[in-house]
Amino acid sequence: MLRYMLVRIVGAVPVLLGITIAVFFMVRLVPGDPIDIMYSNQPKPSPELRAQIERDMGLDLPIHRQYVRFVGNALQGDLGTSYRTKQPVTEHITARMPNTAKLTIASLAIALAIGLTAGVLSATFRNSWIDRISMLIAVAGVSVPAFWLGLMLILLFSVKLGWFPVAGSQGWRYLVLPAFTLGLVVSAVLARITRAGMIEALEQDYVRTARAKGLHEFFVVYRHAPRNALIPIITIIGLLIGSLLSGAFIIEAVFGYPGLGLLAVQALTTRDFPMIQGIVLFVAVVYVVVNLVVDILYGFIDPRIKYT
Repeated sequence: MLRYMLVRIVGAVPVLLGITIAVFFMVRLVPGDPIDIMYSNQPKPSPELRAQIERDMGLDLPIHRQYVRFVGNALQGDLGTSYRTKQPVTEHITARMPNTAKLTIASLAIALAIGLTAGVLSATFRNSWIDRISMLIAVAGVSVPAFWLGLMLILLFSVKLGWFPVAGSQGWRYLVLPAFTLGLVVSAVLARITRAGMIEALEQDYVRTARAKGLHEFFVVYRHAPRNALIPIITIIGLLIGSLLSGAFIIEAVFGYPGLGLLAVQALTTRDFPMIQGIVLFVAVVYVVVNLVVDILYGFIDPRIKYT
């Protein structure tokens, strides 16, 4: 088992290295001089001050040395300084990350509750009206844009009914609408995967044997079958967390929720490239780490995986 974990961890290193390269050159390929962007709303710096800033930011170094410096600083938790606020990017990410984490966890909990329930019911009552309605809603959930759904929820529950606030993060009521928006969209994917996994599991020999022994159908469906059905679901959960993080960027902007997504949108509108670079790198690393954890969990859940 230890060898299996080490192989997976070592395999993640090239992915992380590729992320740093992509993020580093993504910002460098954007037109415009970084110093001019920093002083876009201020008097232009003198040649002496410009030269000093270039030395401080490492812009006078060759591109490969800039990359090495960028990776070295990132490994120490230094993601640069924001052009807009002149404060470390790490401080902004640290301050906003708890809000995004709460939104992601709440959305995932809603998606699991709705998606797993709908998927199991659809598989249990296959080809019935329950199955058709569940899958129709799932297809609609996959097709509907998250930002449109968020706006409709705001119109109904905030503007018309006044049950929940439109924007902010001063309590659990501010979390309900954005979490439901993300959770409902993701639950549609989860419901379809769960249904397929449960249908396959219910057709296995061990399920037929359990039924032949006289085991109650409730225990067959909700205790024995889900064990195998959970394997593809765990895989998709790792991917869905990435979808939730990326979806949070749009939803946080729609609801004015002060997380990493809203911070990224603000950075894009002000061309705050160090902030954009730091957020993209942080979210990408979190995504890789989450999928690495899911990959390692496979070794514990699925005995068919060979550790060697």
